[in-house]
Amino acid sequence: QVQLVESGGGLVQPGGSLRLSCAASGFSFGNYVMSWVRQAPGKGLEWVSVINNGGDRTRYADSVKGRFTISRDNVQNTLYLQMNSLKPEDSAVYYCAGEGRAFYSIDYYQAKWLRNKDYRGRGTQVTVSS
Repeated sequence: QVQLVESGGGLVQPGGSLRLSCAASGFSFGNYVMSWVRQAPGKGLEWVSVINNGGDRTRYADSVKGRFTISRDNVQNTLYLQMNSLKPEDSAVYYCAGEGRAFYSIDYYQAKWLRNKDYRGRGTQVTVSS
């Protein structure tokens, strides 16, 4: 059974940092491209970042580029998102997701997740507020 369990969210002040984790099980994690996506209240899913299976290629949405860093540990089967210089507009539920084996462009992932109305996951809440 495929399981993705996100953790590490919380309440942080603007300018603060958080590190999200996603523990994966039930599939060959090291073979899969992985993404972080988020959903703010009343809004659709927004793709945030993607990393290839080897961990040496990454892509970011313009809204988080330079502030967020995606990484993975294929021994521990865990995906990470280091979030620095957080802004109130980063407040959302954050989800990790498997993307298959091919690594695509930013446009591909943005369009894919914009169309996704049915994704369900546990997620972890991030709230940026003073």
